[in-house]
Amino acid sequence: MFTLVVIGLLSGIVTGLSPCVLPVLPVVLGASATDTGQERSRSRPYLIIGGLVTSFTIATLVGSALLNLLGLPQDFLRWLGIAVLVVVGLGLIFPQVGHLLERPFARLPQRALNRQGPAFLLGMSFGLVFVPCAGPVLAAITVLSATGGLDAELVVLTVSFAVGVALPLLGFALAGERMGERIRRTRGRSQILRKVTGVVMVVTAVALALNVTDSLQRFVPSYVAAAQERIEGTGQGREAIEALGPERSAASFDECSKDPSTLRDCGSARELVGISDWINSEPLTLEGLRGRVVLLDFWTYSCINCQRTLPYLTRWDEQYRDRGLTIIGVHSPEFAFEKVVANVEDNAARLGVEYPVAIDNDFRTWRRWDQRYWPAHYLIDQQGQVRQVHYGEGAYDETQRLIEQLLDVEAAGPGPGSDPQMTAQRTPELYLGSQRATNVVNLEPADGDYELADVPLDGIALGGRWEVQDERIVAGEGAVLRLKYFAHDVNLVLGGEGVVRVVEESGKPSTVKVQGAPTLYRLTEHQPAQREVELRVSKGVSAYAFTFG
Repeated sequence: MFTLVVIGLLSGIVTGLSPCVLPVLPVVLGASATDTGQERSRSRPYLIIGGLVTSFTIATLVGSALLNLLGLPQDFLRWLGIAVLVVVGLGLIFPQVGHLLERPFARLPQRALNRQGPAFLLGMSFGLVFVPCAGPVLAAITVLSATGGLDAELVVLTVSFAVGVALPLLGFALAGERMGERIRRTRGRSQILRKVTGVVMVVTAVALALNVTDSLQRFVPSYVAAAQERIEGTGQGREAIEALGPERSAASFDECSKDPSTLRDCGSARELVGISDWINSEPLTLEGLRGRVVLLDFWTYSCINCQRTLPYLTRWDEQYRDRGLTIIGVHSPEFAFEKVVANVEDNAARLGVEYPVAIDNDFRTWRRWDQRYWPAHYLIDQQGQVRQVHYGEGAYDETQRLIEQLLDVEAAGPGPGSDPQMTAQRTPELYLGSQRATNVVNLEPADGDYELADVPLDGIALGGRWEVQDERIVAGEGAVLRLKYFAHDVNLVLGGEGVVRVVEESGKPSTVKVQGAPTLYRLTEHQPAQREVELRVSKGVSAYAFTFG
C-alpha cells in the first residue's frame, strides 16, 4: 500500500508540472486571484484545488457508472464543467449576473460558507475538464474503475495521484492569490481583475469545447514520458501497479518492447474482441487480415501523447496501405466523455485519422492484449505473429524500417518501400533538436547564429539564426537549413505559423505553408535520387525531424 501511495503521489506531481495542465492553468491563476464574494479569503486557493481533487477523483473512479445509473450521456460531466466556467466567467464580467449567482449561497447560515462555497464548486468544475497525460498509473485507474475493479488499493492510488497533481497546481493558485492581493492594493484595479479573470474563464471554456487547447499541448515538447518511466517503470513500481489488476500473460510483449529496432518473435496476435463500433471501416478481424501486415495502435483521442504519434501513423497509412499494410487504431477511452462514439468520430476526422478505428469502450481488447499504456503499438506480420512492440511515443524510424522489411517479404508493389536498393541507400530519419540531433554538422556551439556550411550525404547544416531546443529548432531571422539526401520524397515535421521556401537543385522552388500544431509536411517528391535542398524558414516556425520515403 505504501508503494502505491508513493508511486501515485510522484506520478501526480510529474503530471502537475507537465504541459497537460496548460488548459486549466490560466483559470486556476485567475480564480485564485479573484474573490467572488465581498470579503477576501486566504483559504480560496486551497478550496479551489480541493474542489479539483475531489471532482477529478470521483469522476475518474465512479463517473462513468454514475452517468449510466442516471441515464446521462458519458460526456455530460465534461460539458457541465465547461458550462460552469462560462457561467462563472460571465458573472465576473457582468456584476448583475454575479449577484444572481451569489444568491443561493447568501441563504446559507454560515457566513464563511457564503464566501467560500463558490470557490470549492469552481474548483470542482476544473476537475471535470482536466485531462492529464496518460501513463501506467492513470491507465490502471481508468481500466480497473471502468471494469468493476474498484477496491481500497485503487482508491488509495487514485487519491494519491490526484493529491500529487494538486501540489504543483496549489503552488500556482497561491501565486495567483498573492498576485491578486497586490492588484487589489491599487484602487480601482480590483474590478479590472475580476473582468479579466472572467474573460479568461470564458475563453478557456470555448477553447476546451473546440479542442483548441490540444494544439497548444502538442506544440509544447513532451518531457513527461521519461519521468513517468523512472517512477512507474521500475521493477517495484510496475509490480505494485500490475498487482491491482488480473494476472498478466504478456511477458513476451514486455520483452520485445525493450528492443523495437529489429523483428522479433513476440508470440501470436490476439483477436479483437468486444468492439462495439467501427469508424472508417466495416468490422475487421485479425484472422481476416492474414496475408497483410497489421499495425495495431492503442490510443485515445484526448491523450496528447497519442496525438503526437498520429502524423506518423497517418503518413504510413497513406504510403503503405496499397502495398499491404493495415493500421487499426483501437480506441480505449481514458475518460468517460471519450466513450461517446460521435466524439471519437469528430476528433478522428479533426486529427486526420482515415484508417480503421475500433471502439473498445469496455476494454475487452485492451485486456486481451494485457495493455497498460497509451499509446502502444504492435506490428503483426502476414502470418499473424507479433514482430515488434513499442510503448509510448518514439521509435518512428525503427517502426518504418520494420514495416518496409515485412512488406518486402511479400514482394509488395513498386515504390521506395519495396525497392531493396532504395531501402539500402535511402537517408534515415534525421532529428533536429539537441536531445536527438542527427548528422547536423554545425549544431554546436548553439549560440543562436549559424554559418551555412557544406554537407555530406545524409547531413544537415544550419544558417542564419536558430534557437536549438531539446526536441526542435525554432527559426529566427534569416533562418536557412541545408540538407543532402537520397530518397524519393522528403518530409519534415513542422509547427507554428509561417512558410518554408524549398529551393532544390535542378528543381522549381516551392513554398510550404505551415499552420498550427506540429505535423508532417511533404517538401519534395521525385524519382529516387541524391539531391541537395535548402529550406528558407520564416521566423517562429519550428522544425522537429525529417523522414524520407
